[in-house]
Amino acid sequence: DNGQEILESLERANLFLIPLDTERRWYRYHHLFAELLRQRLPQSATEHEVAALHSRASQWYEAHGLDLEAFHHAAAAHDVERAVRLIEGEGLPLYFRGEVAPVQHWLDSLPEAEFKARPSLWVTYASVLTMTGRLHDNIEEILHAAETALQDAAPDDKTNDLLGQIAAIRAMLAVTKNQVDMIITQSRRALELLHPNNAPMRTTTTWTLGYAYQLQGNRRAASQAYAETITHSQKSGNIMTEIAATTCLGQIQETENQAHQAAETFRRVLHIIGDPPWPAACEACVGLGRIHYQWNDLEAAEQYAQQGLELARQLENVDTPAACGVLLARVQLAQADTAGALTTLAEAEQFVREHHFGHWDGEITAVRSQTYLQQGDLAAAARLAADHDLPLSQARIHLAHNEPDAALAYLEPVRQQAEANDWADIRLQVLVLQALAHQAAGESEQAVQAISEALALAAPGGLLRPFVDEGPPLAALLRDAVKQGIAPVFAQQVLAAFGETAVAPLPTA
Repeated sequence: DNGQEILESLERANLFLIPLDTERRWYRYHHLFAELLRQRLPQSATEHEVAALHSRASQWYEAHGLDLEAFHHAAAAHDVERAVRLIEGEGLPLYFRGEVAPVQHWLDSLPEAEFKARPSLWVTYASVLTMTGRLHDNIEEILHAAETALQDAAPDDKTNDLLGQIAAIRAMLAVTKNQVDMIITQSRRALELLHPNNAPMRTTTTWTLGYAYQLQGNRRAASQAYAETITHSQKSGNIMTEIAATTCLGQIQETENQAHQAAETFRRVLHIIGDPPWPAACEACVGLGRIHYQWNDLEAAEQYAQQGLELARQLENVDTPAACGVLLARVQLAQADTAGALTTLAEAEQFVREHHFGHWDGEITAVRSQTYLQQGDLAAAARLAADHDLPLSQARIHLAHNEPDAALAYLEPVRQQAEANDWADIRLQVLVLQALAHQAAGESEQAVQAISEALALAAPGGLLRPFVDEGPPLAALLRDAVKQGIAPVFAQQVLAAFGETAVAPLPTA
């Protein structure tokens, strides 16, 4: 018809071609004209001819190093073999490069017969689902199907590598549940079976081992594993594993009171991901929120926590909403909104209960106990602390009852453990509470010594809330420290966070 003739004339005249480079070597159609041509294509070509065009396009894109576009056209051509090969890539699968969604969408659409014909597809599918947090899809059943399909396969390098990938995926699943022994067992099995050239999975397994070390409290080993993972990921373009390891490294820096370094690390995660952020940015957001809380920037802390929560809700079976809830409750406590804090904690508790994230019970309970203390309900706080192994909470309760010796008895074993394991964050909390206990016991020299050590630990990172959260009695200690010339600049900053005016040091003789 006349409309078709006009379209063909426009196409021949190249009126809607848009150059993509200054050398006039790359072009594309105007997107509206391209869409019109796509709609017209089925009217002028058979299904077989359309598939052939997609195959040619896939070959062209692959030849020019555009693997994602090549995959899209292979999928459109229903060329499963070619699509699988393009997903696996030359050393680095597409989904490790951040292209998770298109691969997942295509795998979701495949009939089960395609998986049964190719055991490696089961493994790929499980990897992708793990990365997207879609753990409700029963990944273990998928892995079991892969193992069943591999039972009759020859025990060659390819089969062993697939079995190694299965173990690596199981280690990643164990990470979501904080199952330390399972992480270590499956990670070591993966490293035994994976082909030496399977750098993406071997790098991912180094990260899972690092996570296990972090859970064990071996922060130095965890940091080394994360640094190694980041280096290998950057060299290979393994974006997904780089994001995971960089986020975890930021968390380690947090626990070492290196707030400025941790903030920079979390910002690097957001830079890698870009804008708008992927759901995988949720942990970096809540990490930045925690740091801004420690800096007493409550508005920024709340904003980052809310952003992290919004992103985390797009994932399934991740515990980040619990971390966001704890942070938001702390912010509300700092704003004297104890009722709001209790509501937020109740929501976090419900989330933890429904998703079986029992490892969050202790931290949620500790904040709830602190909320009761702030409300003056010492009995409720004591009941909570008695039902849980929370020595710092117990110490606070004894301080509230003016029982400094009992508080010190709870704090001393924690101090020894923190020093033995080089846990800087725990050591800081203990020192602040020990300073209060010695002050209450009339042991001014020990109190000044403890607060001096605490200020020295907190000053490099600018950490204010570890002091402010313990309330007005600490301000008196800080005023004494300033008068004695102990960390006067930083101590004045902490006093300012209390709302105190500047204190002048005592003149020296």
